[in-house]
Amino acid sequence: MTTMRKMTVQRKSRAKARAPERDYSHRLLIDKLGVKPGQRVAVLGVESAEFLTELAARVPEYSRGKRLNGADLIFFSVEAVADLAQLNSLGRSIHKNGAIWVVYPKGQLHIREIDVITAGKSAGLTDNKVCSFSATHTALRFCIPVAER
Repeated sequence: MTTMRKMTVQRKSRAKARAPERDYSHRLLIDKLGVKPGQRVAVLGVESAEFLTELAARVPEYSRGKRLNGADLIFFSVEAVADLAQLNSLGRSIHKNGAIWVVYPKGQLHIREIDVITAGKSAGLTDNKVCSFSATHTALRFCIPVAER
């Protein structure tokens, strides 16, 4: 083994384990997405059975398929870049401290993370968190910039 290889192996063995409060692997998806009891939540196009079950347990009176004015959270599924045009009007539907989670396919060429970010910025929103939504989809959170709240 070369000296450089030994140093690399030694560094890896000394790496600290992630602090428990920063380790999200054991948390439910609904917790990673920041859903809290009592919030006004709208689900637009998201069909994940696991997500909907967890959401119903946390927020039984969520809106499915219908926008809510003053929503705390909107979960919006997009499958094509053209779907992102709705972010403009959705941004006006959220509470000033609310957020929109855009759920889109992972690893696709027809809709990429940069497409989602660009559409959010064009709608006057700021992206501030990303989450693995499922094995096939990613979720990116957008909110109203602090200076505009």
